[in-house]
Amino acid sequence: MFLELDSVGRTFVLERRKHTEELCVLDGITFGVAEGSFVAICGPSGCGKSTLLRLIHGLQQPDTGEIRVRGERVLAPSLDRGMVFQNHNLMPWRTVVRNVELGLEALKLSKAEVRKRAELWLEKVGLSDFASYYPAQLSGGMQQRVGLARALAIDPQMLLMDEPFGALDAQTRVLLQEELERIWEANAKTVVFITHDIEEAVFLGDRVIVLSARPGRIREDIRIELPRPRTLEIKKSAQCHEYRNQIWDLIRQESRA
Repeated sequence: MFLELDSVGRTFVLERRKHTEELCVLDGITFGVAEGSFVAICGPSGCGKSTLLRLIHGLQQPDTGEIRVRGERVLAPSLDRGMVFQNHNLMPWRTVVRNVELGLEALKLSKAEVRKRAELWLEKVGLSDFASYYPAQLSGGMQQRVGLARALAIDPQMLLMDEPFGALDAQTRVLLQEELERIWEANAKTVVFITHDIEEAVFLGDRVIVLSARPGRIREDIRIELPRPRTLEIKKSAQCHEYRNQIWDLIRQESRA
């Protein structure tokens, strides 16, 4: 198994005026992810989805359990795990191509190779003509494409995405979902994708893991048996609606608990 989570738990200590409180966010999370697969994770607000992704990346450590990639325990962030946030976190003083080069600079490549790989990924996300622009000159959807290109340019083994399309308008969101699906099909990266959008989870994922209300536990692990490549017609299918309704019912039950 490429990625393994074994009984992972995370508790935060909250400092109050006269005392401290413990907030258990995740409890007993156990699942595996096969190499090259696309796993979407959703659940009620506050169930620990983003915390889970930060643990997988190595930005935080679990209080209980263990996370392994290719059998090696995750103890710190790594360039082998590319991260894409909802906020694209672009450097406003760098041009688009220089933003994509940012991660590549840590790989100790020649300047020529860094530029070549940055331009290649800008081409793949359809932004070659905007290489010399600055982030403020781009739309939100274009900025997110830059963030995606930056994460993929370093050629990570795994791509971790934390609601990357959550702040976009509906039309741009759909277009980027299709773009991500196309890029994933072409490059076969292992993807763990956090989203609150059930339709998005079903459209993109091979599996959808549904978390319970806090503390987040695995409520259901649903395999999505929809053909690829996925198109807008897939979203209109009865099978897609069945998956969406199944997941929505689970989340609604958790929200009422």
